Amino acid sequence: MNSELIEALRQLEREKKISAQTILDALEQALAVAYKRNHPEEDEIQVSIDPESGEITAYAVELSGEGEEAKVVSRKEISKQDIGRIAAQTAKQVIQQRIREAERELMFDEYIDREGDIVTGIVQQSDQRYTLVNLGQVEALLPIAEQVHNERYDHGMRIKAYIVEVRRTSKEPQIIVSRSHPGLLKRLFELEVPEIYDGFVEIKSVAREPGYRSKIAVASNDKDVDPVGACVGPKGSRVRMVVMELKGEKIDVVQYSDDPAKYVANALSPAQVKEVKFNDGEQTALVIVPDNQLSLAIGKEGQNARLAAKLTGWRIDIKSETKYAEELLSPVVEEKPTGKETADQCEAIKSNGERCGNKAKPNSKYCGLAAHKKLGEAS
Repeated sequence: MNSELIEALRQLEREKKISAQTILDALEQALAVAYKRNHPEEDEIQVSIDPESGEITAYAVELSGEGEEAKVVSRKEISKQDIGRIAAQTAKQVIQQRIREAERELMFDEYIDREGDIVTGIVQQSDQRYTLVNLGQVEALLPIAEQVHNERYDHGMRIKAYIVEVRRTSKEPQIIVSRSHPGLLKRLFELEVPEIYDGFVEIKSVAREPGYRSKIAVASNDKDVDPVGACVGPKGSRVRMVVMELKGEKIDVVQYSDDPAKYVANALSPAQVKEVKFNDGEQTALVIVPDNQLSLAIGKEGQNARLAAKLTGWRIDIKSETKYAEELLSPVVEEKPTGKETADQCEAIKSNGERCGNKAKPNSKYCGLAAHKKLGEAS
């Protein structure tokens, strides 16, 4: 049996990448525990296995004292026949356990390196907490928080998902996947657009409202490559594949620009933008659009403006040309002091009759707005 054991361990080492010495060490410990269980009268059991021949040697050790101060009084070799019976029962259990542990570790190592990657799996079952997705060797969890609320996950359905996190557990590694993560959109474009894989096109930013609409900003690292055209594909074929995988989610592909004004204007696509004004201190952008583009720029329930703000990192305020002109040219009149004003508040009155709430400029009674400033200069 001993030579057969060593050969079996070497085969495991070749096939499963499990160290034979690791299993031998575990087997020595398990044999000592098993023999001690059957012979509680013994103080200590020591077992060693020859890594070449597989021969098992075991000793019953008599000790004096306790703990670290205990001293060996005598060592008595346990008969081969006695230890052999226990070895036959123990070896199989230890080897099976080590194989399971090694396979779990290999699986964890495989998937921990794939965090942020995309996987394809088959929906197994769903409940109120999560959906199970079979990835082949392991099942992944698709929690409710990572699902798209208007998607159905029927048994047997094949889906792509984004690996959010891989956790080590006492059993199989726990893999958390997402259908709502912006990273899923990014990875899908990387699969569909060779220019991204080859490095000619770069994804700069992604903004997503899962199940409804997304925006993706792309830039070219090659002057001869149109980044938007590459991502859209011939007759829209590439972006259409992504839309199909996301069950009809609308996607705007916009061109990134180092010029913030151009970038914000592009991000509000498909609306046309006339002018963009920035307040760097407050990280806000005032966008002026033609009157007939206002509703398109804002989008249904503000969705287009919201996504553009997420994409660019700027807080965006959108106004029509007419509204902006009215605010600039609205007549202002001075207000008689009431005694309630603060010393540094602008004294101009807006067209709606309200007192201007802005802070006055130093050495002036008025703020810096164009109409108010002119009034101040004339006073």
